[in-house]
Amino acid sequence: MRLLLLGCSGFIGKELVPILLNSGHQITLVSRKAAHQFANEIEKDTLKILQLNPADPQAWANQPLLDTLKRAEGVINLAGEPIADKRWTQGQCMKIKTSRLNTTKALIDSISKLKKPPRVLVNGSAIGYYGTSQSKEFTEDSNPGNDFLANLCNEWEAIASQKPRATRLTILRIGIVIGPNGGALGKMLPVFRAGLGGPIGNGRQWMSWIHRTDLCQLIAKALTNQAWHGVINGVAPEPISMGEFASSLGNCLGRPSLFPVPGPLLKLILGDGAKVVLEGQNVKSRRLQELRFNFKYPNLNQALSAATAPNMN
Repeated sequence: MRLLLLGCSGFIGKELVPILLNSGHQITLVSRKAAHQFANEIEKDTLKILQLNPADPQAWANQPLLDTLKRAEGVINLAGEPIADKRWTQGQCMKIKTSRLNTTKALIDSISKLKKPPRVLVNGSAIGYYGTSQSKEFTEDSNPGNDFLANLCNEWEAIASQKPRATRLTILRIGIVIGPNGGALGKMLPVFRAGLGGPIGNGRQWMSWIHRTDLCQLIAKALTNQAWHGVINGVAPEPISMGEFASSLGNCLGRPSLFPVPGPLLKLILGDGAKVVLEGQNVKSRRLQELRFNFKYPNLNQALSAATAPNMN
């Protein structure tokens, strides 16, 4: 397929782009990064880079982008400012919001004007849609929460849902992504390898996660399989508590995990964004069971072992 990718030049795209290329897809990747930063892939004739900011409405007047969109058979939109990289100041919350909503609105407006829109749109979202809870279990049928992230995801999905009727839409509500060389695990590894790791907060909050390889396979299947439509929770079958996660990571690295990160300290670092980590949510995917998706890493120990293997770092 001829694909247009937005927001796929970072941690997830590092694995997703090679998977799609090896599957025979032709890719145009829209990124704020310069083309020379993709030296390992740029030699491939099937990958082109457009250096644009997709959240900027003026970018969608760019003729190469419009021409690519006209030819695209599928679009993957994972664009958005990272959620937990910085303290949630008012300005940062605005970046988190506008980077997702502006990009998706511009995309939907653009494909809605085409005589022949893309056959499929795979659009990102997050399990933050459900809000946080230490007691409830959430599936795709659960109602949205009512905090900043829940309201953002709800609005983000609503915009994506305005796609043309001819375009099949799959919305992936993605959990915490585990993989080598980045993501949440990348921030934790130096601390745990130093023997200073431990659970965050009281350790009882739920952590719904997915290995990056499995997430990339979800995306690849959603592109080509007509049965993959609507909302799908991108999470592994076994959510775990933060305490269990810390213990499993410590065991995997052969290091102790005895030093909890106090909730007040995390609030000082992340502001209101600490709520997502300190309260968590227990999310499962009824849809992936129905679709009989075969996880390569269904349990946490397998996922952590793969992500921390010496040849992967």
